[in-house]
Amino acid sequence: MRLFHSLLALLALLLLAACAGPQYTVDDGRKVNEELLGNIRTYGAGERALRPAIARSAKLRDKDCDKQWELPFSVATSYDLAKDDRVAWVRALGVDERLTVVGAAPDSPLQLRDKIALVGRYATEDAQQMLLSLAELRDDGRPFQVVLSTGKSVQVTPFEACRGYTRLAPANLPKSQDYHWLLSMHPLQVAQADLSEDEALWVVLWTQGVSEEGGARMKTFHYSTKIAGTLYNLFTIASGLQGAALAADAAIRTAQSAAATAATEVLKKQLIDQASTYAASKIRDEVTNVAKTLTQAQVVGAMQQAAANRGALSGVAWIAATVFDKADAWAMARMETLGANPLAGFSLHQKLIEKGLASNSMVLDQERLSALSQLASAKGRGDDVVAILGGFKPADLQLALGDMPLASAPRGFSYDDPHDAAEVPQAYARGLIDSMLSMPVASGAKK
Repeated sequence: MRLFHSLLALLALLLLAACAGPQYTVDDGRKVNEELLGNIRTYGAGERALRPAIARSAKLRDKDCDKQWELPFSVATSYDLAKDDRVAWVRALGVDERLTVVGAAPDSPLQLRDKIALVGRYATEDAQQMLLSLAELRDDGRPFQVVLSTGKSVQVTPFEACRGYTRLAPANLPKSQDYHWLLSMHPLQVAQADLSEDEALWVVLWTQGVSEEGGARMKTFHYSTKIAGTLYNLFTIASGLQGAALAADAAIRTAQSAAATAATEVLKKQLIDQASTYAASKIRDEVTNVAKTLTQAQVVGAMQQAAANRGALSGVAWIAATVFDKADAWAMARMETLGANPLAGFSLHQKLIEKGLASNSMVLDQERLSALSQLASAKGRGDDVVAILGGFKPADLQLALGDMPLASAPRGFSYDDPHDAAEVPQAYARGLIDSMLSMPVASGAKK
């Protein structure tokens, strides 16, 4: 009987301990923001496509490129978000306050929806601190242990890839974009293209190409080495984190202000008219289930929008924009090295245009389409490019674009150019990523 009472007391203690433990968000069926829910799902689809591509890019083993450490998986967390938003994350991707895997390479020891309870020797309910620990262990480059919520302990081995982290915009700020020699943040538009394996690899290699081809130029514009413990370090692990999202919001307002003064009224009206016409056409096609066939005017309009998007970039991203064409060539050469389709950049370009999504760096403007198609033609793939572009020849599109107003193409870069965004009295004048390099993680995070 005494043994029975002892066991009963032990069971009661275990139950009390369980009740006292953290309570994680579950989907209680409440109404959530449907737009946010869709963005979270798009974010997840992008991570599932990009993480295997990042691991695939490491097989280049390029001795000439600068390197960064990567993990075979990516994580997200709803830590410190509003209750309704936390429910949306659970509903869309099964993500709660814990670090949850949302993207994984084929050989990753962690799989989708796995939840991390312990990173190395660090156990805390503060997801931000766990993310910082994860980033620190990643950058150390040596194998380390993580413990899952199931109690299973697994070994994680970081791997090296060419410099230039490929990351997606936060789900609550899907249009955010910035380009830096350390990291490029792509708007969620890119993930909406339903990326194939080769198209995802193109995005990754292109991002690395921006770093390799434009890194020296960007560093002369502004250089910062303070990384440890900053918001940037968190963003390299989980780009959906609230702090990074808030920073992105401020950066967007700055960029919008700059773009408004840069674009001419003629161009703005032209782009609005083209976007409205194209949107109406898309709706009409979907309602009547008509096969989608783009007109030359629609293609040209999308390329104009891509040029305007490129021209509106500011800060370090403005310098990056001057080497987008070189990044295209860098990616194409390495696609072949990895045995991937070197024309994947064209197919991604076309898919985005067909969806009416041109405010991103994956849609080729006039200059980039011309240069990249010439490279393809030199390899005997010119006819294949025309087929991918829906029968339109790049030369014909270039002629059509020649009759339209220029779309704020970026100025050529010069080391002697006195232009410097430091003269602009705005906190995010050099861009979101560069600003995050000097932004400490909030010290008031809840424990």
